[in-house]
Amino acid sequence: MKTSRIKEGLPYPRGANWDGKGTNFAVFSANATKVEVCVFDQQGARELDRIELPEYTDQLFHGYLADIHPGTFYGFRVYGPYQPDAGHRFNPNKLLLDPYARAHAGELKWDPALFGYQLESQDDLTFDERDSAPFMPKCVVVDPGFDWLGEPGRKKVPWDHTVIYETHVKGFTRLHPAVPENLRGKYAGLGRKEVVDYIRSLGVTSVELLPIHTFINDSLLVDKGLVNYWGYNTIGFFAPDPRYAADVPNSLREFKEMVARFHDAGLEVILDVVYNHTAEGNERGPTLSFKGLDNASYYRLIPDQKRYYINDTGTGNTLNLSHPRVLQMVTDSLRYWVQEMHIDGFRFDLGTILAREPNGFDNQSGFLKACSQDPVLDTVKLIAEPWDCGPGGYQVGGFPPGWSEWNDHFRNGVRDYWRGETPAVALTPRLCASADLFNQQGRRPWASVNFITAHDGFTLNDLVSYNEKHNEANKENNQDGSSDNRSWNCGAEGPSEDPGINALRERQKRNFLATLLLSQGTPMLLAGDEFGRTQQGNNNAYCQDNEISWLNWNIDDEGKRIITFVQKLTGLRHKYPILRRSRFLTGEYNEELEVKDVTWINANGSEMAQENWNDPQMRCFGMLIDGRAQPTGIRQRGQEATLLLVFNSYQDVVEFTFPECTGGKRWTLLIDTNLEEDRNETFSTGDKYQVTSRSLLLFQLEPGS
Repeated sequence: MKTSRIKEGLPYPRGANWDGKGTNFAVFSANATKVEVCVFDQQGARELDRIELPEYTDQLFHGYLADIHPGTFYGFRVYGPYQPDAGHRFNPNKLLLDPYARAHAGELKWDPALFGYQLESQDDLTFDERDSAPFMPKCVVVDPGFDWLGEPGRKKVPWDHTVIYETHVKGFTRLHPAVPENLRGKYAGLGRKEVVDYIRSLGVTSVELLPIHTFINDSLLVDKGLVNYWGYNTIGFFAPDPRYAADVPNSLREFKEMVARFHDAGLEVILDVVYNHTAEGNERGPTLSFKGLDNASYYRLIPDQKRYYINDTGTGNTLNLSHPRVLQMVTDSLRYWVQEMHIDGFRFDLGTILAREPNGFDNQSGFLKACSQDPVLDTVKLIAEPWDCGPGGYQVGGFPPGWSEWNDHFRNGVRDYWRGETPAVALTPRLCASADLFNQQGRRPWASVNFITAHDGFTLNDLVSYNEKHNEANKENNQDGSSDNRSWNCGAEGPSEDPGINALRERQKRNFLATLLLSQGTPMLLAGDEFGRTQQGNNNAYCQDNEISWLNWNIDDEGKRIITFVQKLTGLRHKYPILRRSRFLTGEYNEELEVKDVTWINANGSEMAQENWNDPQMRCFGMLIDGRAQPTGIRQRGQEATLLLVFNSYQDVVEFTFPECTGGKRWTLLIDTNLEEDRNETFSTGDKYQVTSRSLLLFQLEPGS
């Protein structure tokens, strides 16, 4: 390349940024001595040029290259000390991905050349001179332009209206009959009108996608003929993974089109993101990007043994968010997805790690402070998975105001109640958005993201069909995945032809769904649970890119009935604001307004007494939510409907007496999970209702009757 094409450029913005004439490159490294940009042909196979970035400002190498246009494939080679004992692993023989690359092309092909040391020796102190470029994916210079004006339907969904639907880009459409074959499993397929209309019809408001940041298939899985299907193995925080693009050269545009189609339908898009670790593993892992750019800055290393990595993630390494440039990269990434890609929120995998400082979890960590003060991130939904495998890593309820959290107390409590393993007293806090965990510092009920199932674990169908996990397909001798599933097979392991068992299983599914969607807090529904999807008992399908994980759209009549039931539940949730209050239910008597927001009812129709709560065998109870309760901080009575939920996890019928309630004397049945068809029956105060074993009911008080 002629030097006249090279200019000093700027140290910002990071990455490769095209201005219409050429491209500015800027990359951080505190310890490198030289950085080269490598330009490749349109197949990404042949290296055409190497250009040294001429300037180094504030630990940023930068330069401007004329005639480098969108579509150009590139990577970095970085020079510096190879001193693993000091934490440095520079090796210019290894082509490195740009941490700020907006697009990637090509697949990683596992080869010994990908490792900075001589893999055959198994000694990471050795130095490998083989060129890794032939086996590496390449970064792509992009044209960021996109017309977002076609989003008239986009709207911000308030937290108290939110119903999350968790799914996988590929798995949702891979078998979908309404999606053209070439678009199945792709961003364009998920954005198809038929798909979007179906999701909207469920009454959900926000689609949460499993990781779509560029990720790597672990070599151990590839050797077994498996893949990293879930995608929790990120290598690029700014690029949508090209494997989900029908048009790889235009993957960025295809992703934006998908987001726009969801927004047109009034649906939000939330991304599951992995900023806690990368795909480079520990000291014996490959050199793909960060390790070769500046290992000592990007990763948390053991202070007195910098050859080795702190492994709070269980994946080999931990990203070092205590470093200001690494923290900047993560927040830059988040803002990019909000501002350029119009994403509406994020779910943070192993979120506790992001709040770790050298002394452990800190809810005033640099990352959490950066998010809380950021004017862009303050406008979107931030959801933490509040645990990791490090010391003190379980932090449910420990995140600061503004955050919501996955609440496994809800999952475990509801599962235990409906399988008859815990009394009512253990369930009631979960029905009230777990105020014991979240009612502090002005946090709201929506801070509790309630779920029964998620991508990790049994599906709803399998939760009521299996007592044990069946993960043989993962080729780990069924040793992987949790053994604490709190599941109950209702009398037979796996599929059954027994009508009684199948009827009980269907009722249990309805019980779980109704508990989820009628509880206070933010409900999250796993895609496919609305029609009884099975993973054949596999509770850890992270490596199953096949029919085990893909949604099967051959839905039988029973599945269609569950879909209708889910639609009814979400319809009720949207219709009755009292089911999604913005204030925690406390059960305390408001003397000024002469009302309790929630009253717990014994089966005899009276208010629960302490001896009832102390009864470990008490399985049937009512939850009366009074619509007259104060709905906001203004001291005035509410004008909402009063609702009564009845729960019975007992193995037999329980006779339940309708309680007295100010404002009305008649109760209309809205839900009975024992009934497959609606019955709009009305009952009077004092009437008795035969509550079927293991069932849930919902009634509305008819005012003035």
